[in-house]
Amino acid sequence: MRTVAAVLGLGFIALPAAGCQPQTACPAIAQAPVVALTVAREYAGAVKTLRLKACQDGNCAEADLVLFPGSTTVDQGCEPGTYGRDRPCSATVSPDGTLTGTLMLDHLSDSPIDASLNGTDAGGLALPVRTLTFTPRIAYPFGEQCGRFISAGVLLDADGLRQAG
Repeated sequence: MRTVAAVLGLGFIALPAAGCQPQTACPAIAQAPVVALTVAREYAGAVKTLRLKACQDGNCAEADLVLFPGSTTVDQGCEPGTYGRDRPCSATVSPDGTLTGTLMLDHLSDSPIDASLNGTDAGGLALPVRTLTFTPRIAYPFGEQCGRFISAGVLLDADGLRQAG
């Protein structure tokens, strides 16, 4: 009887301790199911229109892409504050000469994607059809406890279509 009482007593002591574990706050950020396309700076001037088709898990999406000028982030740094603490930091964007576009999918999983790209060059002539099979990347930018992010990106340059790095 004493053993049962001792086990129950320890259980009641351990129960509140288990409930006091630190909780990690996860950001409430939605992820868009898209295939992102970047046209390399050196090739952007040769491209007028692009049409992307992407198939994953038996579902396909296809559309003429709306191309926007790409940009890069420029860190403007942080000023030191009092007692070694940083004051607010800042960054800005700067055009980088690339073009970007996205194709919306119904769902994005970690299964391979078959992509096909065609379009026209600056003179209106057909560009070569480019194809690629690639696997989306998985990342845990906020830790594994906050869930995974799946990204699918491709890069088009004069050599063809490849997975964005």
